[in-house]
Amino acid sequence: MTVSTARPIWDERPSVAGRTLKSVILTLIVASVVFPIYMVVLTSLSPQDVVSRAGGLVTVPGELTLAAYRELFSGGVVTRAVVISLAVTGVGTAISLSVTVLAAYGLSRPGSLLHRPLLFLILATYLFGPGMIPNYLLVSSLGLIDTYWALILPSAVTAFNLVVMRAFFMNIPGEIIDSARIDGAGEFRILGRIVLPISKGVVAVIGMFYAVGYWNSFFNAVLYLNDNAKWPLQVVLRQYVLQGQSLVVGQTSDTIAGEPLPPSLAIQMAIVVLALIPVLFVYPFVQRHFTKGVIIGAVKG
Repeated sequence: MTVSTARPIWDERPSVAGRTLKSVILTLIVASVVFPIYMVVLTSLSPQDVVSRAGGLVTVPGELTLAAYRELFSGGVVTRAVVISLAVTGVGTAISLSVTVLAAYGLSRPGSLLHRPLLFLILATYLFGPGMIPNYLLVSSLGLIDTYWALILPSAVTAFNLVVMRAFFMNIPGEIIDSARIDGAGEFRILGRIVLPISKGVVAVIGMFYAVGYWNSFFNAVLYLNDNAKWPLQVVLRQYVLQGQSLVVGQTSDTIAGEPLPPSLAIQMAIVVLALIPVLFVYPFVQRHFTKGVIIGAVKG
């Protein structure tokens, strides 16, 4: 009797053609992501003559200048918008993450009070949205119109994030929690000393989801803020880049500190770069937690 030594198809080494094809496809995917960012950054650093020669977005680097960024931060509008966006993102993420962790832990405990009706109620909000007008009436009745809380409280908790974190908490062995209770630990101590340290992955991922959501959000600001001075960066980006409205205080001369004014396209791309920087900076530190934090918790839950 002869035993076949052939390996199963999933264990075979990929052929040279297969590896080459994968490399080409991955290279094209990376290029399709990196090249637009490269053009945006390069255009934001280009003076008027380089942008004019390119006829739009610059692809070939020439003379570089920081005039567009100096122009943005000298006007005050973008600087104020960046500070507002950072503050709303920081405060909103802290509130959303705290509420989500507490609610997910409570709903993950089988003996908690009314955990099933509350879970169905949360899922109902995910499946059936109230709509824009009821949301506006609620925010108005709470006195949040034209306040920064209108940018945070209406989207403080997302049902999807809560369900994912609850699923992860449910996979923590019950014996660990029971032994902590026998030793006299309360629920808050169990959450802080046992549950959260072994849930850093899912907490980091959900925190990033909330932070990116707050940073990129503009609709709540357009809907609830009447004072232009309270606009976050994304609304400034929308008004200036998409609608072409001027956000820079007009000058009577054609130069800034002895150098020509930057082209409007360079200023628009500089605003786009400012909006991209926080996400590009934070994501690499959180990306390694995605598989362990979200996928494992969602699949096992």
